[in-house]
Amino acid sequence: MPQSEGGYVSLPAMNGNGSAIYQSTTEPQAASPNSVFKSVRRAFGQAIKSSPGESEELVRMERPVVIVGGGTSIYFRDRDKTGKTLNTKMPSAPTHTAEEAHLLGTMPVDPMDDIELRSVQLQFPNARGSILEACEQRRMPTDKGDIHVAIQGDTSKPAIVTYHDLGLNYATSFAGFFNYPVMRGLLENFCVYHVTAPGQEEGAPTLPEDYVYPTMDELAAQLLFVLSHFGLKSVIGFGVGAGANILARFAHANPDKVGALCLINCVSTQSGWIEWGYQSFNARFLRTKGMTQGVIDYLMWHHFGRNPEERNHDLVQMYKQHFERGVNPTNLAMFINAYIHRNDLHLARTPPGTPGAETAATTLKMPVINITGSLSPHVEDTVTFNGRLDPTNSSWMKISDCAMVLEEQPAKLAEAFRLFLQGEGYAVGTLQKLARKMSAASRSSSTQIELCVQ
Repeated sequence: MPQSEGGYVSLPAMNGNGSAIYQSTTEPQAASPNSVFKSVRRAFGQAIKSSPGESEELVRMERPVVIVGGGTSIYFRDRDKTGKTLNTKMPSAPTHTAEEAHLLGTMPVDPMDDIELRSVQLQFPNARGSILEACEQRRMPTDKGDIHVAIQGDTSKPAIVTYHDLGLNYATSFAGFFNYPVMRGLLENFCVYHVTAPGQEEGAPTLPEDYVYPTMDELAAQLLFVLSHFGLKSVIGFGVGAGANILARFAHANPDKVGALCLINCVSTQSGWIEWGYQSFNARFLRTKGMTQGVIDYLMWHHFGRNPEERNHDLVQMYKQHFERGVNPTNLAMFINAYIHRNDLHLARTPPGTPGAETAATTLKMPVINITGSLSPHVEDTVTFNGRLDPTNSSWMKISDCAMVLEEQPAKLAEAFRLFLQGEGYAVGTLQKLARKMSAASRSSSTQIELCVQ
């Protein structure tokens, strides 16, 4: 390299050695002490294509150069433009290197501000615990013991009475559905009374050994105490599984107290041999061994059908944990035993007085919407139940890609329930306002057409 540009010269021999052997270590000339650093600075600048200021920042942050030659270590420290040695101690916490600054540009390295996270608001929380906070808890005395009733909404509004299925209670069965946004908007015009079977509520103590669990007909008769206590003259029934059977019994025995029914996976016949055998073993295991894996598998099949993990793994795990930890096995065994010993509802589509028909067989007189899931194991039972209803005031609906309709397809069920109530004249408020706007728009358009024709 030319001398004018800071070339290199051979170092003299070290430790008195007279030989002038050329050493591999070199030193810049005294006339240009910072020529080496200029060369390094240019090399870094070309490598990272950074500005001269960034290269200088990088060089200042490098460690002291150590040059070894002839068995002696020579340290060179950074010098300023006048040749004075600079303090080259490594900073304890550098903000960023020149290369990082070049890659990141002018992006600040301060911690990310959480202003966007603070602006996020959840308008309709779907947490299952929210229904517990929104409900008023009551214990109702009946002739067959106390039952738990949770009240959600304004008691001056029309009443909806719900009843749950096996292994569940009002919170685990209806919390997700009634916290769905469509249902929250619709229930501003109703008051919901969640009825729980004896001993099936969350954290219920074990029923006494001498306690005689009510039959299905007696469970239906307990609803009379609920209506009498709250002064309800007519209610809308909303039941699932075993709860749907109980509400159907109550509506059949008290047709003047039920204005409409929405029943999901309702069974209207007595239990068959296979169901009776499986459920008898389940009840025995629940009494003797507690919640076994076989009982959990049967309950999962009862609610979700086959292969539920392929549809919603998280939902299945949540219900398995509920069956393992949140259910009293002894109380559930009593409820299952009452369900498998149910009798037939004795419903018939044929009007009374028809030759060959049973004299006591009548069908439900109120409007009924009979719903099931396409993957549910109770599809055939709902078809049988639909064949016993009056086709003029009943409808059967099968919702695709689900078995537990309330959890897997809440939007479709909420829309069907809303239209059912609207058809029966129960839905008010926004639905009526929308209908009036549509009718007013149609009348105005027809008036304009008549004027144009004239």
